[in-house]
Amino acid sequence: MPSASTKAAVTSPAADSRLSPGRPGYRRMSLALFAAGVATFALLYSTQALLPAVSAEFGATASAASWTVSAATGALALCVLPLSALSERVGRRSMMTVSLVVAVVVGLLVPLAPNLEVLVALRAVQGAALAGVPASAMAFLAEEVRPKALVAAIGLFVAGNSIGGMSGRIVTGWVAQIWGWRAALAAVGLMALLCAVAFRALLPKARHFTPGSLNPGELVRTVRSHLADPLLMRLYAIGALFMTVFGAVYTVIGYRLVEAPFSLPQGVIGSIFLIYLVGTVSSAAAGKLVGRLGRRGALYLAVSTTTAGLLLSLADALPAVLAGLVLITAGFFAGHAVASSSVSRTAKTGRAQASALYQSAYYVGSSVGGTLGAIAFHAGGWAGTVLIGLVAVLGVVSITLYGTHSARVEARRHKLLAAC
Repeated sequence: MPSASTKAAVTSPAADSRLSPGRPGYRRMSLALFAAGVATFALLYSTQALLPAVSAEFGATASAASWTVSAATGALALCVLPLSALSERVGRRSMMTVSLVVAVVVGLLVPLAPNLEVLVALRAVQGAALAGVPASAMAFLAEEVRPKALVAAIGLFVAGNSIGGMSGRIVTGWVAQIWGWRAALAAVGLMALLCAVAFRALLPKARHFTPGSLNPGELVRTVRSHLADPLLMRLYAIGALFMTVFGAVYTVIGYRLVEAPFSLPQGVIGSIFLIYLVGTVSSAAAGKLVGRLGRRGALYLAVSTTTAGLLLSLADALPAVLAGLVLITAGFFAGHAVASSSVSRTAKTGRAQASALYQSAYYVGSSVGGTLGAIAFHAGGWAGTVLIGLVAVLGVVSITLYGTHSARVEARRHKLLAAC
């Protein structure tokens, strides 16, 4: 048994060989995962800003074209959990490398798709491959970075996600306006290729990874325990519902803005995604909101902001639509930040699997929202898409109210037990 002095040496900062700011390898690691985040989300949502052009070329409805987004996010949702388990065996670094290579190769084939069916199939393969990045990146950071530096390192990876999603949409919008949607997808593929090369060249070798055994029975037991936890299930549902709103709005907004009375060109529509920067601010502010209002109070504020944005976006004036998108984006990112951070706090064991289940629910919400939002738009215009968003928001409110009621009932029960 180690002595007290030995324990102190092991846990002291001087003895901790993990990465932190100012130490060799930290900057390279941060830049590598930033590049991985950019590549992942640029590829994942690469067709979203191009849906009107895809519809025009293949003679497809909005709901049919939306499957080029939903197939990718749906496949990612299905594969996050098994790939997170596989990374325990093969290593986080290897998993992320293979995932990015496969996704980039498919990304360079996507512009050659001869019809919508092949395009959707390729996008599904791409989404499945990309699942290996979020499944492994957080675990890699947790293993290789000192706890005090972990929040900043994760923040840079998340920033890469949002910047990748935003820049991919902007690049595709402007390139498509000049050379067409196929050239736009090729441009994103090349951008992702450069990011993948940078990722592999910069990422240091893992020094603290210990391979684990693939035990399906243990994985099933862990997942089952998480799915039996009422609070975790509520958090998964909240993440999925918030993403349903976001997926519906941003999948369909291009169709609305390309039509009268707006009639905006493709490049300008792509630039609308600069509004994502609002999400970076609101997600960063979520921690302060929780400190002031509590978790449920922060969720109620996020819901109110999202609802106000949905209603404001119904106006036929461009400034009102843009203001509505700002509020929807701010509300979504704040709600997502509250729900996702609560998952790690709630799960006492199997945190990697708990986070993977949240990501699965989150991307299922993206797929469902994109598809339902497009179907609603085809049936009832933008008002139909807004209705889908409002129903999802009502779901978040109902779940949060139920959680509040359950917490009060539990508190009263504990008081009664203490009094006995």
